[in-house]
This record gives sequence, structure tokens and C-alpha cells, in this order.
Amino acid sequence: MSNTENHRKPKICVSGTAELSDFSENTNLIAEKLGEEIAKQGAILVDGATTGFPQWAAKGAKNVGGFVIGFSPADTEKNHVELFGLPTDYHDMIVYTGFHYSGRNLILTRSSDAVIVGPGRIGTINEFTIAFEDNKPLGILEGDWDTDETFKMLIEKSHRAQERKGKIFFDSDPKSLVEKIIEAINKETLKYE
Repeated sequence: MSNTENHRKPKICVSGTAELSDFSENTNLIAEKLGEEIAKQGAILVDGATTGFPQWAAKGAKNVGGFVIGFSPADTEKNHVELFGLPTDYHDMIVYTGFHYSGRNLILTRSSDAVIVGPGRIGTINEFTIAFEDNKPLGILEGDWDTDETFKMLIEKSHRAQERKGKIFFDSDPKSLVEKIIEAINKETLKYE
């Protein structure tokens, strides 16, 4: 694929907890499988250049030759590593936003064609609500965590579930969820000859 065609690959943001200790032991394996599926299905994985669920997804993408872009809350690589204590592993490129976490979350989700959320805490909910407000395709990975239930409640209480129909997908199978997200992205993507 030429460089001029790389920009046509779907960019899928993986959002999830940076701290896996509150979740089951297999959560990292689920994240890794999600990353593998994003890469195998021809998409670029985008994440918050952090630890936990996103890092395991990035590792999965790299395991199968995928491309990973991270968006850091820090302004430099030095601050990314030393001040924020974040990794650089499994990324082909990291954008140092300098906008701390909330600003990074906005740039991260806006730079993606779709967002898939796994287990998480307030940062994951923040990324979800940005993508929801921006009407991006959203995938909610179901699992033995309660974040998926939180998202169901937020969608229901938003009074906008009907207008988001066909853009929000719940699934416990990473492969199936990525397929649905890519199909939704393709419906909104410019077609080239």
C-alpha cells in the first residue's frame, strides 16, 4: 500500500482502563485479541498511549503487524515517560498533545473514525461521551466488568438512543465487534476510484 493510501485505512480508537488490577486476569488477553482484530481487519489502532487495556490492545495489533498511533497527555516524550509514567512500547508513532488527560481525550477521539470501549473508569466514560456527542460509530465490548452496563444506562438516559441506531454496537466477541465498527465506518467514508 502506498503512502497515499495509508490515510484511507480506518482509524479505530481503543478506550479502556489504564489500571487492570480491578479486573479479571483474562482482561489483558481480551484487549490483546481486540488489537489483533483491528490490525487483521485492516484498520489502524489509535489509543491514549497509556498502560492497561489500551496497551494490551496495542500489543495485540503489533503482534500481527498492525500500525498503532498513540496520543499522549504529555507535551514531550520525556514528560510522557518521567512525569506521567507512561510507556512508549507497541506504538509506531506517539503524538505529544500537551493537553493533559481531558484535552488528550478530545484529540484522541476526534482523530479516530470510531471508538471501541472496554472496561474502564472515568477517563473511558469521558472518551465514550465525546464520541457519542460527535456521533461516531461506537463499539462497547461486553465482558465480566460493569462498564458495558454503565454505557447502556447512559445511552438510555440520553434520550438520543434512537438517533444513534445503527452506530452503537454491543458485543462480547472482539472479531465481530470490529467487523460491525468497520462496516459502520465504511458507510461514512469517502469512496475513491
